[in-house]
Amino acid sequence: MDVKIDESWRRELQEEFDKEYFSKIVGFLKKEMESHVVIYPKGNLIFNAFNSTPFDKVKVVIIGQDPYHNPGQAHGLSFSVPDGIKPPPSLVNIFKELKTDLGVDTPQSGSLERWAEQGVFLLNAVLTVRAGSPASHGNIGWIQFTDAVIKRLSDKREGIVFLLWGNFAKGKRSIIDTNRHFVLEAAHPSPLAQGAFFGCRHFSRTNAILEAQGKAPINW
Repeated sequence: MDVKIDESWRRELQEEFDKEYFSKIVGFLKKEMESHVVIYPKGNLIFNAFNSTPFDKVKVVIIGQDPYHNPGQAHGLSFSVPDGIKPPPSLVNIFKELKTDLGVDTPQSGSLERWAEQGVFLLNAVLTVRAGSPASHGNIGWIQFTDAVIKRLSDKREGIVFLLWGNFAKGKRSIIDTNRHFVLEAAHPSPLAQGAFFGCRHFSRTNAILEAQGKAPINW
């Protein structure tokens, strides 16, 4: 199957695109759209994380669950919203921790594109969602695909820092080779976690790990 995606990722994932389960994902999405179901993010942004951070440039991975389901929020990067969109509560808490950890003032924009451009792969485990219906595409095959993505990074790269926030993301630890990579775990930044995310210091800890490998730190 011909998928419009960054060439470095196409080389790594073509065998997944050619599998039956991926064809079923595409077929499902086509049926949704033919039924005039609104899907987020829009089609050209479904693989935004991949197009923003090429395979060989990934230094950090932040795993989200599924895209935001309200209008204008989802643009294919986990936890991120486009310029001009009010940051959702989880992103607000991420910025609060960033301020406490590194003294970084709250950005005016909720877009994390600047992170992606520096090698932070902002991967949602599920890449699409029905408008107004969280987790509605959770069982259409995306998790099989993104697990294969994580496994590919784990097997073919070294020294990546995986940030696993919340129980769902922590469940991905089993497909990451911790002898080759670094895993930092924390509670989810959602207010539902009642502040348990705060104090994880994942931003400074990530930069320390990168610098210890001779890599440039992330300008969070």
